[in-house]
Amino acid sequence: MIERNDANFYRDWQKEYPIIDSGRGIYLYDNQRKEYLDFGSGISVTSIGYGVREVTEQMAKQLEKITFVYNGCFTSEPRIKLAEKLLKLCPEGMVRVILANSGSEANEVAIKIARQYHREMGKGSKYKMISRRLSYHGNTLGTLSVSGRPSWREHFLPYMYKFRQISPPYCYRCPFGLEYRACQVRCARELEEVIVSEGEETVSAFIAEPIIGTTAAGVTPPPEYYGTIRSICDKYNVLFIADEVITGIGRTGKNFGMDHWQITPDIITVAKGLSAGYAPLSAVIISNKIFEAFGRGSGKHSQGFTYTGNPLSCTAGLAVLNYIEANDLVVQAEERGQYLRRRLETLKDINIVGDVRGKGLFQGIEFVADRETKEPWPAEARLTERIVSKAFEMGMILIAGLGGCADGVRGDQIQISPAFVISEAEIDKAVGILRKAIEQSIEDVG
Repeated sequence: MIERNDANFYRDWQKEYPIIDSGRGIYLYDNQRKEYLDFGSGISVTSIGYGVREVTEQMAKQLEKITFVYNGCFTSEPRIKLAEKLLKLCPEGMVRVILANSGSEANEVAIKIARQYHREMGKGSKYKMISRRLSYHGNTLGTLSVSGRPSWREHFLPYMYKFRQISPPYCYRCPFGLEYRACQVRCARELEEVIVSEGEETVSAFIAEPIIGTTAAGVTPPPEYYGTIRSICDKYNVLFIADEVITGIGRTGKNFGMDHWQITPDIITVAKGLSAGYAPLSAVIISNKIFEAFGRGSGKHSQGFTYTGNPLSCTAGLAVLNYIEANDLVVQAEERGQYLRRRLETLKDINIVGDVRGKGLFQGIEFVADRETKEPWPAEARLTERIVSKAFEMGMILIAGLGGCADGVRGDQIQISPAFVISEAEIDKAVGILRKAIEQSIEDVG
């Protein structure tokens, strides 16, 4: 075992973690004053950049007032204002907010709210979740049970609920070996087959990331996909949960990822960009249909945590949403995203760049050993790890795709999700570093 100088049990015990001292804009600085261009915005979190005074000043004022209230007894002004502000961003029909602290917590709450909804409606047999392969919804046992990331599930399989998963809308590697349009969106229609197979009287909800995250970074469904999903859910009285932990709050150039398809889910979960890394915060947003069912029924739920509605976190979230609105950053994310996509497409002159995908400032690149056959690199080549490491040495942070997107073991890809405030010049700089990292990694693996 490698000896470390501190008492933390880090995720990777063999990795050295630089000590970050400060951040400004899209840059981080460690305690040796090395600068890092954060091309992943802290895994899609710090959407407005580091060191925004309009946020930290509001948090400092709240620190002088109150930083904790027990949510079983009290509420607070920041909590009330945040929920009101968040609902204004939502599609029509989303009416209430449950606050939590992380994306995992938010998705766990969503699963439980869906179950209680059906019980309130007298459909107690509906409890099963359906999700997708190549997905990630959180690191609790419940959310791992609906996640399609084998490498993160394998240690804990004895604890997993045995919920069904359908194929992802992965046109680049169609699970059915079909071509788009001729396929008639087979991947979406599979949901109906699984609901019928399981028994519609047992299925509670379907959960999906509008655009897939790090498990298959940037994979985006075809236009008809979510309309088909919505109609199937409605047909069988199955709730649709949109996991917008990454895609929510402007990341894709819309308020929410689902806005690209103009589909309203029954439940929306958000986290990362909600407080942009200034405090732990997430939210579950429920539709009027669900809210009314609780109102006609028990009128209660038990989905709370010690720090639910924490005034300091809510102040941070409210300040972030105000800052995004004041600076028109959702529109900027769309515009910068278009520029980013054009610059990333230039990397296709490198023969291992197989696919570039995504929307707004949420993009993914998949690397292949053979572009014609889409044959992935051998897992032992550690290609993604090499590219990320090379970029890090050159002062840029990339997010490695996880889970083996090609077959669960093989498949190399990276996630690119910079802050909304990144400039075109900074995008040029970052893509230049990325090109060098890819080319040097190719040389290393031969």
